[in-house]
Amino acid sequence: MNGANGNHWAVEIDDMVKQFGAFVAVDHVSLAVPKGEIFGFLGPNGAGKSTTIRMLCGLLTPTSGRGSVNGFDVATQPEDIRRSIGYMSQKFSLYDDLTVEENIDFFTGIYGVPRGERKERKDYVLGMANLAERRGALTRTLAGGWKQRLALGCAILHDPPVLFLDEPTSGVDPIARRAFWDLIHSLARTGHTIFVSTHYMDEAEYCHRLALMYRGKVIALGAPAELKRALPEHSLLQLETGQPLETMRALEGLAGVREVAVFGGGLHVTVDGDAETAARMRAKLAAAGIQVNRLEHIEPSMEDVFVAMIETEERKAGRPAA
Repeated sequence: MNGANGNHWAVEIDDMVKQFGAFVAVDHVSLAVPKGEIFGFLGPNGAGKSTTIRMLCGLLTPTSGRGSVNGFDVATQPEDIRRSIGYMSQKFSLYDDLTVEENIDFFTGIYGVPRGERKERKDYVLGMANLAERRGALTRTLAGGWKQRLALGCAILHDPPVLFLDEPTSGVDPIARRAFWDLIHSLARTGHTIFVSTHYMDEAEYCHRLALMYRGKVIALGAPAELKRALPEHSLLQLETGQPLETMRALEGLAGVREVAVFGGGLHVTVDGDAETAARMRAKLAAAGIQVNRLEHIEPSMEDVFVAMIETEERKAGRPAA
């Protein structure tokens, strides 16, 4: 692993562990991310996502295992890694008392952008982030979504091949989050590899592939559609009746019904074995005098997938699910 090369992989991790005293924050993680991919790192706070990213950025040394970014070894070549990546955290490392333009000028210096290229890179970032008209505004006066775009722009001033975004949309409103993902996709189309961590389940849908992380381990890895198809052990039904509370009571304890939850104007019913359970549900509701307006199989959301996988992990470990 000695320097950027023609390797197909932008990021490689092999059996990586990080311990803080007796606490294992990252527990034997292995994965590889090809160049040009938007790779999502999904999981609740405290799952080990940020610790893994900090090791990949050369900011923390692994306790054991290996990792490389752009062909550079995380343990022995952290300086080379830091020069060849962009990094943006949820805390946006911007200077509030500088203008938009002054922040960009400052970071072009920090990242060693050659003097002859600085104007071109600044104009590119202002255009990409749609901040040209706000270039003279003090950064502290910007709304969260604009600050976020500026932070992303500053992280890519030196045109790094790999970009690490650690919880970049935390605390930003949904419209700004959507616009930010549009920017990420346009960067990926120009060949950048984006490694992004999030605890927002809906953001998983925007990634080419993702790893679900829980208690320091990767518990699932694949494209969003793949993970949905592999939802362990059960299926999801959408049920609509005019009497949701009575319906929930009627289905309680019915064979094959794992869980009934209110969802929008109807109910999401998690079941074993679609067809037989659905027939039992219809019979039970008919006996209770409840009319079924809709009962059909639906595709689970990433949230459904993640919750089911965590429950499976907790059962294997003999713990009650959180």
